[in-house]
Amino acid sequence: MKHIAIIGGGSWGTALAIASSELGHSVKLWVYEPELVTLINQSHCNEIYLKDFSIPQNVVASNSLAKSLEAAQIVLTAVPANHCRSLYQAMVPYLTPDMIFVSATKGIESKSLQRMSQIMEDLFSPSFQPRIAVISGPSFAKEVARGDPTAMVVAGPNKKINETIQSEFSGSTLRLYTNNDIVGVELAGAVKNVIAIAAGVCAGLGFGSNSLAAVVTRGLAEMTRLVTACGGSRQTMSGLAGVGDLVLTCNGKLSRNRSVGFQLGQGRKLTEITAGMQTVAEGIPTTEAALGLAKRYKIEMPITEQMNLLLHHNKNAHDVIKDLMERRLKNE
Repeated sequence: MKHIAIIGGGSWGTALAIASSELGHSVKLWVYEPELVTLINQSHCNEIYLKDFSIPQNVVASNSLAKSLEAAQIVLTAVPANHCRSLYQAMVPYLTPDMIFVSATKGIESKSLQRMSQIMEDLFSPSFQPRIAVISGPSFAKEVARGDPTAMVVAGPNKKINETIQSEFSGSTLRLYTNNDIVGVELAGAVKNVIAIAAGVCAGLGFGSNSLAAVVTRGLAEMTRLVTACGGSRQTMSGLAGVGDLVLTCNGKLSRNRSVGFQLGQGRKLTEITAGMQTVAEGIPTTEAALGLAKRYKIEMPITEQMNLLLHHNKNAHDVIKDLMERRLKNE
């Protein structure tokens, strides 16, 4: 049994808390909303972000970082990418060198264009050398909470740390594979959300399977181009964190990013869509961040570019698809 602190009481953090506690771990769940802390501790449910799932009694919620992090051996963070830096900074006084830090966030920080592991390294290393890993892969929160068999990847530079996380989080419903390509795993998890928005646009416009297959395939090419330019491995893209997560997010009806794209394809405005959402669709801010990295490394990401015009510059969905199809012809 390990003492695990999960920072983030959204759907993903709650699902991971349920799965971790069912493996026998003692789990402290840091939650931002005080009213949700009370609800989880008294009613053992998260009615705001993950309805209809019972949270085991060995999960204790708190909105105190000090209490949540006390005696933690593994600190797993599951919060939106653009909130991570301020939260990591607030955590620093309560961290110790023997902790293992695991990011479960799939995004890129908009301002710095950094991955979450890079932000951790920047903020924690003045105090001690942090032991960092990330987890990613095809994993809808509701299905993990329900106990559906799910395979994921843990990646980091330290083989022993990866194997520790693999061992502690694997069981009859979760299976983790190890990978040393932290760059590829993090970027794949972030950029697949952008491609999922494009897949949703196609569905919202009424297009069929041909269009979806084209988006997934060419989206994977964009993801691979970015990952390799940033120093990641092409091989990672053929695994769970790459094509596995991409296929799930582009097809699954539980995908928030696909849903955003679907509604855009039907003509709704982004402001209307996000106003009705309780949770963050990471693909929206990631689109601009991914384009920033593409410019830095001088690579083409045409789907991402068109999604940026659709999301942030009011371009029409039909024009987005038209411009993608009528680009200069080229070799695959």
